Amino acid sequence: MLQASDPHFLTMPEETLTAAEIAQNYSAALDSVTVITDLMALSARDDDQTATVARNVEHLQLMVAKTYWTTEDLAPLNAAITAGQA
Repeated sequence: MLQASDPHFLTMPEETLTAAEIAQNYSAALDSVTVITDLMALSARDDDQTATVARNVEHLQLMVAKTYWTTEDLAPLNAAITAGQA
């Protein structure tokens, strides 16, 4: 995965979102937190579940990088990223 410090990293212009759109994106991110939390709580995961965790971690990584957040608590998102990468 490219990092912002990588010279090949392309930045996209930030979207201007309404409060409702921000709330919808935050809710979707929390859904990813729930998926990661539930699957990581299993004693073992099959390949599909492991892939699901990876996709949701990637989603959260993209979401926490957004600059449009206002007062939303991103700590649960970051915690789920860490848990999903364990």
